Amino acid sequence: MKKIQVLKPHYRVDECLEEIKECLEIGWTGMGFKTIDLENRWKEYTSLNNAYFLNSATSGLHVAVKMLKDKYGWDNDCEIITTPFTFVSTNHAILYEDLKPVFADIDESLNLDPKSIESKITSKTKAIIFVGIGGNAKNLLEIQEIARKHGLKFILDAAHMAGTRVNGKHVGFDADVTVFSFQTVKNMPTADSGMVCFKDDELDKNSRIISWLGINKDTFSRSNEGSYKWYYDVSEVGYKYHGNSIMASLGLVALKYLDEDNKRRREIADKYMELLDGKIKYIRHEDCESSRHLFQVVVENREDVITKLQDNQIYPGVHYVDNTYYAPYSDEKNICEKSRYYSERVLSLPLHLELTDEDIELISKVILESQNVN
Repeated sequence: MKKIQVLKPHYRVDECLEEIKECLEIGWTGMGFKTIDLENRWKEYTSLNNAYFLNSATSGLHVAVKMLKDKYGWDNDCEIITTPFTFVSTNHAILYEDLKPVFADIDESLNLDPKSIESKITSKTKAIIFVGIGGNAKNLLEIQEIARKHGLKFILDAAHMAGTRVNGKHVGFDADVTVFSFQTVKNMPTADSGMVCFKDDELDKNSRIISWLGINKDTFSRSNEGSYKWYYDVSEVGYKYHGNSIMASLGLVALKYLDEDNKRRREIADKYMELLDGKIKYIRHEDCESSRHLFQVVVENREDVITKLQDNQIYPGVHYVDNTYYAPYSDEKNICEKSRYYSERVLSLPLHLELTDEDIELISKVILESQNVN
């Protein structure tokens, strides 16, 4: 029986190999060359001011928080409002910089609830992190406006949002910094990489230094002999977060097909909705042209549903576990009711480019059987 995975990368193998071959032939597989090309093409695609290619979106989130903290002089007791309903990278990035994550609740879109955010703002709040779950931009513009109203920085965790547009514009257009993921099962897959996009040119420049071990290659000084000699100045302790040309090669190919692939993802989601509408609750993506990284249903008997699906060689996913279940975030004061509710009931159905209509029909049939619905 055919195995149907929840997420599966799709590579144009021959084109990918041609891009990688060019790196190998000239002997340049590291930072530069293809990474610069991908950064430029990403800026063209998104119309964002800056783009810096990194080894992961997790690195990008850390750099985003660190650059803002350093520039604006945030103390370690400062707070960032965030969601507990996300992959842990989002909130680890806050802890990496010794800041305090304050969890606001979500709504039925699985994105942050604007009203909950408003209730969490204090004199210590410095930023809001918005996560577009599954590519969904619901509440994005309203929450950006809340950030502006209160003088807060706005960080967009767009790990699922490569290709998501709002009012015809690619997301990130009004964020202080946006982070995208190109990890292997994302809509624009590489083995692992990401992009951090700062609105501020100075922060973009500084992020390149801090992400390459604190090395500033543009510095020179006078030698003892009186001549000038170029050298790498290390002004601070940085990280080895930069991307490489092999991963960028995969990204360059994937970017060519991103809109086409996302269109197919939306067609798959539409097919699911046609088969499930009125019979089972699913997460709607509203107010945007979604990248449709995920299609999620809400079920009361999730473990039983997972078992039944797996018995039919269908392997769903759980996106995500409420982070307050994890030790670093287990604070009774931080528990959010709706996040806990959905964390225990949401199930991601298979959604990738190799799904056929027959696959979607089978998955829907098994799901409905698990709910005793015809």
